[in-house]
Amino acid sequence: MSYTPPSMESHPDILEMRARHERAATTPRAQAIEALGVVTGLYLAASPWIAGFNGLSTLAVNNLIVGIAYALLMGGFGHAYERTHSMAWAAAALGAWTIIAPWVVSGEVDTTRTITNNVIVGVIACALALAAAAGANMSSGRRSGGASGYGSRDAGTSEQ
Repeated sequence: MSYTPPSMESHPDILEMRARHERAATTPRAQAIEALGVVTGLYLAASPWIAGFNGLSTLAVNNLIVGIAYALLMGGFGHAYERTHSMAWAAAALGAWTIIAPWVVSGEVDTTRTITNNVIVGVIACALALAAAAGANMSSGRRSGGASGYGSRDAGTSEQ
C-alpha cells in the first residue's frame, strides 16, 4: 500500500489565504485601482501621439513599452490577486521610471511637453501602484500586529 501525501493546494491555510485574497480583489477599491491603472498604462502607451511628441522616437518607444507593461501588470491583479499583488512594486518602479525617463533616455527629448506629460503620468502611476501594494499588504495581514502576531504584546515572552 503506497501513501500519497496531500498536495499543498488543499492545505487549509492556502485555501483560507486564497479566499481572503479573492475577497480583497472584489472590493470596489481594488477594482477601481485596477481600472485606473489600466487606463493610466494605456494613456502612457499612447501619450506620444496624444500629447504630440511622437517625433521624439526614443521617448515615444519608451512610453509605448512602459505603458503596455504597466497596463498588463495593473490589469493582471484582479485575475490572480494572491499571486500578483507582490508585483505592485514593479509597477511602482515603472511609474518612477516614467518620471525620470525624459532626462535619461538618449537624445534631446526633455522638452516641456514631454516632462509635463511624463511627470504627471508617472506620479499617478506610482500612486496607483502603491495603493495596490497597500491593499495587498492589508489583505494578507502584514500590518503591524496582524495575523502573524508580530508587533503584539502577546507575541514572544510574557511579562510577569
